[in-house]
Amino acid sequence: MGYIEELREIIGTRPLILVGAVVGVVDEDGKILLQKRPEGVWGLPGGLLELGESVEDAGRREVFEETGVEIGQLKLVEVFSGEQYFRRLANGDEFYPVTIAYISKDIKSSTIKIDGEESIDAGFFPLHQLPDSTTPLVRMMIENFLRSSNGPFE
Repeated sequence: MGYIEELREIIGTRPLILVGAVVGVVDEDGKILLQKRPEGVWGLPGGLLELGESVEDAGRREVFEETGVEIGQLKLVEVFSGEQYFRRLANGDEFYPVTIAYISKDIKSSTIKIDGEESIDAGFFPLHQLPDSTTPLVRMMIENFLRSSNGPFE
């Protein structure tokens, strides 16, 4: 049982503040790595921190677990938090995420291996040709990346 499951045993479905990382992995052709989740939407690989883990290490771990891609250096892009990101899951659990977004062009291994549980597909996509079912948050993040005068893609 993981940290969050242990907390849920104690507090039930009451709201939590959960910290996570997402990583926009960009290859040498300028394509971004997306993963397709079981619910059918495409998004950036990422997830929640484990106890004692740095946000950067969580980002690297989640990218590898969800896509098989190994990355190195990360560059901080933005932090997303606030009431507008509140989530209520189908099981009733409630949380306010603090999502720390990174970009990485430091790809150590680009071999995609999906686990079939958290990811049902993964691939690199041109920034202007994202799958139709890409999440609005990912689209917003990519637009922010592209508008940035000293953006993380440079």
